[in-house]
Amino acid sequence: MNGTAPVHGTWEPRPAARWEDAFLSGNGHHGALVSGDPDDERVVVTHHTLVRPVGADEDRLPPRLAGALPALQDRLLAGDASAAETFTDGRPLRWVRPFHPAFQVRLRRPDGTGNGTGGGTGAPPLHRRSVDFRTGVAEATRAGRTGRAFVSRADDVIVQYVTGPDLTLDIRLDPRLPGAPRSLGVGHGAVLTAEGALLSLRARYPDSDLAYTGVTLVAVTGGTTSLAPPGVRVEGARSVLLLTRVRRHTGETDVVAEGRALRDLLTGDGPAENGPAGSEGAGTRTARGTPAAPGVLAEAYDSLLARHLSLHRTAYERVTLDLAADPAERALPGSELLTRPRSAALLERLFAAGRYHLLSSGGLFPPRLTGLWTGDWDTAWSGAFTNDANLNLQTASAAAAALPEVTEALASLVQRQLPDWRDNAREVFGARGVVAPAHSDGESGHSYHFNREYPLHLWTAGADWLLGPLVDHDETRGAHDPRTTAALAEVALFYEDFLTRTDGEGHVVVVPSYSPENRPANAGWGTVNAAMDLSAARHALRTAADRHPEHADRWRALADRLPPHRINADGALAEWARPDLADSYDHRHLSHLYAVWPLHEITPYDTPELAAAARRALELRGPENDSAHGHLHHALIAARLRDAERVANALGRVLDGDFFHASLMSAHYPHRHVYNADAAHALPAVLIEALVQSTPGRLVLLPAPPADHPRGALHGVRTRFGALLDLTWTEDGATAVLRPTRTVRIELRTSDGAEPLGLVAHEDRVLTLRTR
Repeated sequence: MNGTAPVHGTWEPRPAARWEDAFLSGNGHHGALVSGDPDDERVVVTHHTLVRPVGADEDRLPPRLAGALPALQDRLLAGDASAAETFTDGRPLRWVRPFHPAFQVRLRRPDGTGNGTGGGTGAPPLHRRSVDFRTGVAEATRAGRTGRAFVSRADDVIVQYVTGPDLTLDIRLDPRLPGAPRSLGVGHGAVLTAEGALLSLRARYPDSDLAYTGVTLVAVTGGTTSLAPPGVRVEGARSVLLLTRVRRHTGETDVVAEGRALRDLLTGDGPAENGPAGSEGAGTRTARGTPAAPGVLAEAYDSLLARHLSLHRTAYERVTLDLAADPAERALPGSELLTRPRSAALLERLFAAGRYHLLSSGGLFPPRLTGLWTGDWDTAWSGAFTNDANLNLQTASAAAAALPEVTEALASLVQRQLPDWRDNAREVFGARGVVAPAHSDGESGHSYHFNREYPLHLWTAGADWLLGPLVDHDETRGAHDPRTTAALAEVALFYEDFLTRTDGEGHVVVVPSYSPENRPANAGWGTVNAAMDLSAARHALRTAADRHPEHADRWRALADRLPPHRINADGALAEWARPDLADSYDHRHLSHLYAVWPLHEITPYDTPELAAAARRALELRGPENDSAHGHLHHALIAARLRDAERVANALGRVLDGDFFHASLMSAHYPHRHVYNADAAHALPAVLIEALVQSTPGRLVLLPAPPADHPRGALHGVRTRFGALLDLTWTEDGATAVLRPTRTVRIELRTSDGAEPLGLVAHEDRVLTLRTR
């Protein structure tokens, strides 16, 4: 390995000119986009709960179609290829409630005063902005002034700290962001306090009793603070510390109590939780505390940061990747590194950034299509949780890359939405149990986003797909989460009620069936026996049976009655098992290969004929519109099939396609078109799957090693048989160190073949192997 370590952060020599290039911080609840301009800092504040009310609540209920289901099944089984196109309640397509930013905290140096570039001549002073993935701190420096910002995982607060000589700043909460509705009812508040000031911004949505309120405590050392509506002006200060929270609510919120809770964080007198208590008269100078003495704000900042680091840094540093990159390239700013798509330093940094952004966006919810961030109210596809592909691709590394924080966020989302999932099963299918929606805003788990071209309410595989990462997580830790176990039983109950039709060979039939978001070349969108639906039903029934022995025989027997996958005339695994349905190959989704990834139903070891057909299906699949998630989904499946060349090609399409902003957050399309977290969050999973794969009974080492990176080290990976794994490899060979927490006997797979491997709990095991 080379003598230097990979870079755990990124930097730029200039402020962000676009919000997409702003450096990101987050704690899974609040998010911050930091532009990094000490003369005019703009920190966009987001929160996972901020979704804009659109339409009446009754429009967000699932369609009541169960009574018409038997007739639809009859028509589809009789060969009516377009029968499902009228299986709706007639409503137009209604998107889920769109995610949006709250406001920006703006700290602006008035023209012609203080330090910086304004009003001067000649070259501007040196500037550097950076973000440290290990701490979550975004920092900007210029002309003796430094600004830092992070979002505390411990105290759920956005922290900004500015230091420098003779600071003069106008500070305000600014709701003027792209796409903000003109009818948004905005009210500002600003009062002076002993520390400095308390700012507030309340925004009420049009035609709604819902609103959100942001509160910022401004604490100042030195100088003077005066009202400058809608904010304050600080003059001649040595340091300024800002603490910001935002809440979505009905009615009004107690700004003074929120301010007191922030003040308690500043002084260390209060708990880390958000709990407001008591009230004070608004508009009066508070008598609590004293103006900050020199060093007090520094101590407060250090204390806030230390509490945050005990959670954030511990999680971030669990897994690291070192590709022996050139130290000179490791030192480059991210924007320049992105111009070198084959650089090992770039891949190292994107792996680190992907884990950082995934951790930072997982908490109250798992990541949205945009993670936890957006600077625009017109967020593409509503910034939703898109469950039929994107959410699972983004969280694909959570179990192996040791981010239980993200898995817990997914588990919490599922638990909150289970009542809605039950409604979907009952209203659409007349069944017990649960059916997950294809899209969600986080508030509702109802299936109401559908139309003729996208009959997403017919998709029944979603519950198994979303519970899969939770099952993987349970296997890594060696214990069953009772919430997941109970949810699996509900999925099995749905299939008991739904799988009632049979074909001429006695197989139960999945009808209606839907393969997101594709259709057969010769039929409508709603069909019969989509490959993903077959795999999901089999997996859900068998997994539920493993955890519920009292029902195991019944559920396994039902799983065994599902039809097998079909190999079509092209030698490819067919997307629909029904012989008269023709494949449509040019599509971004690869739902039909669910059996390969994330499941292990089809593997090169256990089902070689089906694996060869899956490989052929992958070869025939076109990129359609070059969506990032399609390329990386392709790479994940190729890794399971031990196709290193195809992994590299798919990854190369993303690296060559200019998908990453200077923030190292990604886009949905090439040339940084449409801000989207899919590529950023899924890339670490691709690299891990290329190097290490595991099931409860198998370990696969270097299944698809990157030929362009013949030396490297991956540390801290969690396996599904309960061992931590460190892997190092060179041109000559590889070494794996296993640290098992359970005594197990597994199969070890390498390029040399298979052999049994016994592991004893808490006894390290070192494996040496040759590389290909």
